[in-house]
Amino acid sequence: MASDLQRRKIAPVFSAMDADSDGLLTESDFRALTDRWTALRGAEPGSDAHALLTAVMMGWWAALLAGAGPDGETVTLADVLAVAERLPSMRDAVVGTANAMFNAVDRDGDGEVSAAEYGEMIEGWTGTRGDSAEVFPLLDADGDGRLSRAEFADLWFEFWAGDDSGARGNLVFGRY
Repeated sequence: MASDLQRRKIAPVFSAMDADSDGLLTESDFRALTDRWTALRGAEPGSDAHALLTAVMMGWWAALLAGAGPDGETVTLADVLAVAERLPSMRDAVVGTANAMFNAVDRDGDGEVSAAEYGEMIEGWTGTRGDSAEVFPLLDADGDGRLSRAEFADLWFEFWAGDDSGARGNLVFGRY
């Protein structure tokens, strides 16, 4: 069973993905999430950026749906939490999703996520910048103003698979 910490940090991300606020994730929610990301980036249909963002967001949908259960059309918060329970033993899979997200977030392709790119990630997921300017320095442990692919993957793993209340990765999607 997912811990209270996992529920507190994952529930807001679930809500952000639930575009129609019906308490269920569906393909249409992920299409809306994809539209939000591509609009934020100015990624026109047919462009490489649009294709990348669509692949990442719809890949998330496919992965959640596959891990969710037998109905094959919707994903509940309980389903997402059940998937999260299994992730500590699946580091390679979690790092794979981190790498896909990193590719989507690293707008300029320089191999690092800047504070501005992180802010766009938060806005892409939630529709608002929220506290990203406050949170980014807490994620950036070495204080160099950017996150490497390895740093991002570690933070991503801490968020999705971790249960340590002091872990920096808990803040990947902002304060919860």
